[in-house]
Amino acid sequence: MEKKMISLTIDNIPVTVPEGTTVLEAARDAGIKIPTLCFLKDINEIGACRICVVEVKGARSLMASCVYPVSEGMEVYTNTQKVRHSRQLTLELILSNHRMDCLTCARNAHCELLQLASDLRIDAVRYANDQLPPQIENTALHLVRDNSKCVLCRRCTAACRKTQEVGVIGPNDRGFMTHIGCAFDRDLSEVDCVSCGQCIVACPTGALAEQDNTAEVWAALRDPTKHVVVGPAPSVRVTLGECFGMPIGTNVEGKMVSALRRLGFDKVFDVDNAADFTILEEGTEFLHRLKEGGTLPLITSCSPGWIRYCEQHYPDMVPHLSSCKSPQQMFGSLVKSYYAEKEGIDPKDIVVVSIMPCTAKKYEVKREEQRMANGCMPVDVSLTTRELSRMIKEAGMMFDHLPDGEFDPLLGISTGASVIFGATGGVMEAALRTVVETVTGGAMTPLEFTEVRGTDGIKEATYELPGKTVRVCVASGLNNAKKVLDGVKDGSLQYDFIEFMACPGGCVNGGGQPLQPADVRSFTDIPKLRAAALYKQDAGMEYRRSHENPYVQQVYKEYLGKPGSHKAHELLHCTYVPTKRYRVE
Repeated sequence: MEKKMISLTIDNIPVTVPEGTTVLEAARDAGIKIPTLCFLKDINEIGACRICVVEVKGARSLMASCVYPVSEGMEVYTNTQKVRHSRQLTLELILSNHRMDCLTCARNAHCELLQLASDLRIDAVRYANDQLPPQIENTALHLVRDNSKCVLCRRCTAACRKTQEVGVIGPNDRGFMTHIGCAFDRDLSEVDCVSCGQCIVACPTGALAEQDNTAEVWAALRDPTKHVVVGPAPSVRVTLGECFGMPIGTNVEGKMVSALRRLGFDKVFDVDNAADFTILEEGTEFLHRLKEGGTLPLITSCSPGWIRYCEQHYPDMVPHLSSCKSPQQMFGSLVKSYYAEKEGIDPKDIVVVSIMPCTAKKYEVKREEQRMANGCMPVDVSLTTRELSRMIKEAGMMFDHLPDGEFDPLLGISTGASVIFGATGGVMEAALRTVVETVTGGAMTPLEFTEVRGTDGIKEATYELPGKTVRVCVASGLNNAKKVLDGVKDGSLQYDFIEFMACPGGCVNGGGQPLQPADVRSFTDIPKLRAAALYKQDAGMEYRRSHENPYVQQVYKEYLGKPGSHKAHELLHCTYVPTKRYRVE
């Protein structure tokens, strides 16, 4: 049923929009950008900050445009003296409780508060609190919080509660004492945080930032006794360019490789290669469970945020998890075993650095069950896309002028199947390309599994294999994971294979990806644009199935034996365990 259309005027411009549209959205249709601070579409629509107020003819007071619905014949004014004065005064009061060390702030080039101050012509802060001290909480491995920079917009709490179904942070106390924190002001390391970082990309200021580990990488690069190897994740190549002003979805793989070389890494490999190993191991595990009556549905284990959520919130579902390590951890394991032996390097002298879209990877590299038999942890340092961009800038590179480089062979050659790992549904599609051809014994056309593509939170599909109907599901965002898991547990949903990604839209929308302001996040399908670039690269690659990768075949032939072998399990698999949730005594 089509929605009723509403006609109104905004700044004397006629506008017609569907019933239920907010004034903020209607203004965009008229080419008018109303400033916002607390607003994130479908996540945080609470009208709390009062930056987006407008004048509505006949109303007694100014109205918050982000929550105020249009009505027939409404007359709205967005730029009157009354509106401008209100916004300026509100922003000054917000700034009065904000520590303004902008020059050294992690968000100094991406701060929405700073941009608002510029747009609203705040040239002096009459109520500045120059004595406001830092309020640092940095107990978590992935995040630093400084509440002296918090503006109480509640975007972080909405992302944690509504998008991720975790809800470990929220407003504490009341009035002037209100602050964002965990229940009973516990440290973040003491609660059920899954390290996904969605609160960081939602935050408009420098109140939240990832733990910066770039100093460790610089130190390793300076150490002549260390052999430093780096590998970027699939999605990083289509997001890194945004840090240098390029359009969303620009594929900068070649320039990224050149930048990594110029930073001084001894080898520039590709975690995409490890994603191909993941598919062969996970596909073998799935077929074994399918044929031998193992625990089904099998659930993917590439997303450490999802793994932690499962261990803490659904411990009874841990047996359903694939025993495969994530591509990041497989990458490190192969570097410190196969590559180390082949090159005659002591694994203890190798430093493995990963470039990830994900802050949860910082937690994953410290998980003790990932430790290898030789005593090494697979990955030493995990950097986010943002941290890599800072290193490139610190090194003085003109990123857009860099030539296109190529990955080192051996662990740097990959397939189209591994490239699409960065998008929700990509792991599932990559696995199906190999599983179906393994079962049928023939090449499959068309190669694309379009049913599991797209940015919908939950996708389902059914495929016919010889003698077996395989039911699959793909979900991203932990709120959607919860819906699926609850359905599996109560029997209302039945699947054989499930892909879960902690972040909405998958890794392309991870907590370590480039920051985008609210007006872009709210009205642009960022995951779709980034994912489209990955699918485009996949379509043009020589090898598009993981089992076709000649270097993967070589490693199995020379070292691992075959997918699912004893040696492959020693290096590429681990055990996930139920974890007691933190409880307040």
